[in-house]
Amino acid sequence: MQKENIIKVLLFFAVAFNVLGVFANNPQQHHEEGQADQESLRVDTKREVKEYISHHLQDSYDFTLYSDSEEGKHIGFPLPVILIDDGGLRVFLSSEFHHGEKVAEVGGDYYKLYHGRIYKTNAAGDMTYDEEHHPTNEKPLDFSITKNVFTILLTSILLLLLFGGLARHYRDKHIPTGFGRVLEPLVIYVRDEIAIPNIGKAKYRRFMGFLLTVFFFVWILNLLGMTPLGVNVTGNIAITACLALFTYLVTQFSATKDYWKHIFWMPGVPVIMKIILIPIELLGTLTKPFALMVRLFANITAGHVVIMSLIALIFVTDNIVLDGPISVLLTLFISVIELLVAFLQAYIFTMLSALFIGLAVEEHDHHPETNDIV
Repeated sequence: MQKENIIKVLLFFAVAFNVLGVFANNPQQHHEEGQADQESLRVDTKREVKEYISHHLQDSYDFTLYSDSEEGKHIGFPLPVILIDDGGLRVFLSSEFHHGEKVAEVGGDYYKLYHGRIYKTNAAGDMTYDEEHHPTNEKPLDFSITKNVFTILLTSILLLLLFGGLARHYRDKHIPTGFGRVLEPLVIYVRDEIAIPNIGKAKYRRFMGFLLTVFFFVWILNLLGMTPLGVNVTGNIAITACLALFTYLVTQFSATKDYWKHIFWMPGVPVIMKIILIPIELLGTLTKPFALMVRLFANITAGHVVIMSLIALIFVTDNIVLDGPISVLLTLFISVIELLVAFLQAYIFTMLSALFIGLAVEEHDHHPETNDIV
């Protein structure tokens, strides 16, 4: 059995909810005539493991479930590529790139997939570089449905279907049935344990839609990241930054006059200190969403790297018999923890969002400013 087949068995059966596709390609073995090249094999394997982990953490233009580098076969499905350049709108499937091995010709123009980005080139696929070896080829505007975008759309559809059905049951005054019985206690949990304690009974209902959306959106994306689809949406800094930005906008546009007064002209503080503290307080409004962004990104990415690194031990040491069971047990253990982390990160993101919103909409009791001095 080839090495890539062994990896797939480990990922699909031993680690039921694990990341797949990272070690899809077969590590090439290089042997020099008349010499045992096991040490060279280990070095190459380490390098390739790093490349596979890096590739998995990045977005891509297709889903690849299995690859055979020896025969050049790829099993998966392509996604739509949508580009806009001087030639107008270009729409085609990512299979035209053949996983970056060929140049795609569309409407008389040529495009090449290079290090996960699409560049305009010629029929030969020539690339030009600057002094730092960065590509200087023209890059079209890219509105493609990538792996992360597809997963986000899928998650959005799931949320609409699940909560649309739950809403219909409540509208008709029926007790939820089917999967609605699972969603109802989770909705109540978000309301009673996150929204009300942090925002208050008087104002929590206004933000329940946002908090429920964030909680289930992040949780489902985290769970999908542990499936054989090999997606890593919440491990993408752009996605977590966008989620944090939504929390920031909701917080700032919902803030009361008291909130802004405590930022620009805090009661009971000398005037000179007020002027000094204004930029500090403004910076504080930005550090909160930044913490949300980094916390989610770092924890999810770290979990994926640990799991894939444990599986890679089998091939780094080149001993499947001895290291295989150990790596599988450790990976299974980490995967179970990752299931908890998937929920925990969704809870923390939602709880902190509710806390920031609660601080912004809170009403303050004011006392006469007797300490103001020039």
